Amino acid sequence: MSFLKSYLGYGGSQASNEKEAVRALPASWYTSQEMYELERRAIFSKKWLFTTHKARIPDSGDWLRYEVAGFEFVICKDNKGKINAFHNVCRHRAFPIVTEEQGHSLVFSCKYHGWSYGLSGNLAKAPGYQDLPGFDKTKNSLLPIHVRVDRNGFIWVNMDGKETPEVSWEQDFAGVDEQPRFDKYTFDDYVFDHSWEMEGPYNWKILADNYNECYHCKTSHPDIPAIADLSSYYGPQLSIMKYEVFRNKNSSDEDFNIISDMYKRIMSEDKYLCSNAQKNLDIGVFVNGEMHPTMEQGPLYFQKLVREIVTEHHQRETKADCEIWPSRQTLPNAANSAVSEKDVNFCSRVDCCSKTPNKEALAF
Repeated sequence: MSFLKSYLGYGGSQASNEKEAVRALPASWYTSQEMYELERRAIFSKKWLFTTHKARIPDSGDWLRYEVAGFEFVICKDNKGKINAFHNVCRHRAFPIVTEEQGHSLVFSCKYHGWSYGLSGNLAKAPGYQDLPGFDKTKNSLLPIHVRVDRNGFIWVNMDGKETPEVSWEQDFAGVDEQPRFDKYTFDDYVFDHSWEMEGPYNWKILADNYNECYHCKTSHPDIPAIADLSSYYGPQLSIMKYEVFRNKNSSDEDFNIISDMYKRIMSEDKYLCSNAQKNLDIGVFVNGEMHPTMEQGPLYFQKLVREIVTEHHQRETKADCEIWPSRQTLPNAANSAVSEKDVNFCSRVDCCSKTPNKEALAF
């Protein structure tokens, strides 16, 4: 996330308007399962998410599997060189279309009932369904995810299930990849070297708070500036950090290993910090602290965005009297779809009636 802060041009250079310490988000925002589910709907379902670089899938047929906040998806390059992304869900009975972390395939073939899909997501084969009148293969393609490859080759995705996402790329990141400071980099000189991961027993926002400031660096990392990562978030108190390491083609083994090993050490130090902070948030004593308006402006800006996005989405759900999942599949116009929609609505009403009082503030 430090990479993201730098890439997006935040970097701590903009002066804060605040002159006094600012209260941080309360501990409950870092421990509540209901809050995490609301964040999945409000943030991860419709905002543009950074994933990887196109150098990871150089050839047609190459694919990668990712998971962010419970959303599992596949990024691939098709036969025309286009980069696509799909939910890792077969349209028949919801079995994953891939189970490995990465691979190379001409088609995606579900190992449950044999439904097969092309690299563009179109349904190629559904055994036995060719004899069913009215079955439309074109309405059973893999569920697509919006993709943006920026001018520097970085791949971003948006889970919004609508044909046009509610939040456009321009709304989130207009011009972010056109900053003059990127002109000195030749991204084609970098190749993927390796990846590694680390599990942390803490909320995703603790991870973001930590990586968006270097106020702690003099104490915890006395010899380095900020570091970067790609992360997956599995619950209110669990994150999996996945690191993709790219190497300059002209880098010596000695130089590369020094930097790579340093990053691993720093990530381990940050895991210690985040884990112990989460531990104290869980015990129910600490409510929130006061953050420095300039030295911690990164976390303050991040928390402000989270607060605004989550609050706005909750207001929409309150008005609609139901949960709103922007990422949810849109059913096609067909007679059997009307029956399915009726079943979905019935289950929603049952779920609404089963909510306990203390959950009603965030869930429906």
